[in-house]
Amino acid sequence: MWALQDARLGDGSVVDVVVDGDHIVRVAAGAAGDMKESLNARGKLLLPAFIDGHVHLDKVLIRDELREHDGTLAGAIGSIHERKRRYTVDDVRRRARAVIEESVRLGTTRLRSHVDVDTIGGLVPLEGVMAAASDCADIADVRTIAFPQEGLLRDPGAYDLMEAALEAGADVVGGMPHWEPDEAAQREHVRLCFELAERFDRDLDMHVDETDDGAVRTLEMVADEALRRGFTGRVCAGHVCSLSAADQPYADRVIAKCARAGISIAANPVTNLVLQGRGDRGLVRRGTTRIAELRAAGVNVLFGQDCVKDGFYPFGRGSMLEVALISAHAAHLTTRADLQFALRAVTEAPAAAMRLRDYGLGPGARADLQLYAASSWEEALRLQAPPEKVWFAGRLVAESSIRSELHRLG
Repeated sequence: MWALQDARLGDGSVVDVVVDGDHIVRVAAGAAGDMKESLNARGKLLLPAFIDGHVHLDKVLIRDELREHDGTLAGAIGSIHERKRRYTVDDVRRRARAVIEESVRLGTTRLRSHVDVDTIGGLVPLEGVMAAASDCADIADVRTIAFPQEGLLRDPGAYDLMEAALEAGADVVGGMPHWEPDEAAQREHVRLCFELAERFDRDLDMHVDETDDGAVRTLEMVADEALRRGFTGRVCAGHVCSLSAADQPYADRVIAKCARAGISIAANPVTNLVLQGRGDRGLVRRGTTRIAELRAAGVNVLFGQDCVKDGFYPFGRGSMLEVALISAHAAHLTTRADLQFALRAVTEAPAAAMRLRDYGLGPGARADLQLYAASSWEEALRLQAPPEKVWFAGRLVAESSIRSELHRLG
């Protein structure tokens, strides 16, 4: 048993946090008493470790090997095809492991990764990411989503591979209905994904409407299917960019359905700021979904890293602190309440989407913690320094320090 004394929480209160084994047992001022094994935080900011609820670990760090493309979603997908054919399990494993390790250094101890399952790469991407997850099991939890990037009807054989991926241990059913050629195929894609989720008793986390075209409306198909099947609280829809371009009556209707179905929305501003709006002239759209309206309706909204130096996004480093900052810019988050929402979007919101029961800074939560040399969350977000210490399941797994000197005349 050990304690962290005088730690400042995100709400400004200063408490002691007592950890027994891998869980928090007490959180209160003076809770540490005279415990021998303790660390004095001296008022530094203590947060629960971040969660990256939407990332693609199979694709990370391949940007330098890809041909240049037009910067669109379709261009990026096409540019990756040749590289995906050359994937090996060890190649995917090495790259995914590097990003998991860097994510931990930067305060993230849980990740949910989409992994391509298609007839181009087969199950190699999944095997590689699952191997990396096993390699890093002492520092992070990584869950996998079987993701049919190339479609289910457009890619004959992908459905059988999805079944094989779930049998092999993929944690979540993915999908990408808007990638199918017409509305009938989109509806069938949605139906097939829900059928898999029910048959294998898995949650759903689908890429939905990642396009500027407001006429693309598979989000409502997903919401209707969730409501029809009573699959509430078990669905996450990622990106949902077209919702911003859709007319107001549709947006109001589908947001209300998402709220009723308990659908989480994974907004990924860091990537969609880069991918979307490529055809716009003059006023260029930001490419993000209707974050403000979803938030106002009580829909659970999270922010994801999505991509790390791949065909879609040349940046990224596994820093959810950076993701929160960029997302705050994209979504006009500036008030104190807004910035608390940004914190929730990289902590509690992805935890809710993943249905985690042991997350947070209360008694009974797993002791996944991070300590910042900052006086508040707002300052940590502004300054963007890495956490000084990161704990996973009660064990210190990463430390960082920054030394800077200013040399003046005289």
